[in-house]
Amino acid sequence: QVQLVESGGGLVQAGGSLRLSCAASGRTFSSNAMGWFRQAPGKEREFVAGIRFSWRGGGIYYADSVKGRFTISRDNAKNTVHLQMNSLKPDDTAVYYCAADPLSIATMTWGSADFGSWGQGTQVTVSS
Repeated sequence: QVQLVESGGGLVQAGGSLRLSCAASGRTFSSNAMGWFRQAPGKEREFVAGIRFSWRGGGIYYADSVKGRFTISRDNAKNTVHLQMNSLKPDDTAVYYCAADPLSIATMTWGSADFGSWGQGTQVTVSS
């Protein structure tokens, strides 16, 4: 079982920045991809950003709503994925979840159903 622990959430004013981290531990970590999702009150969980490590050359993906503002990155040595969030907006307020262990790297479409392991989430609140 892989454990994923998110950190870095908090309260920030609109226009500010936060950096989320997701540390993976447990059995030998060999996920082919990891992603960040978020869920606001009364809304479904939605994809934010993802990184595919090596399959078909790897790749980085973002939801349109965060392109140009958020950056996902990986620290290989620490089995950690970061999400740098800049120019935050009140609409970014949500619980942010880290996900790993895609069920099928070949057919995944970056939906929440694509991932087998999840963190407990970290709250991000952006005030106006």
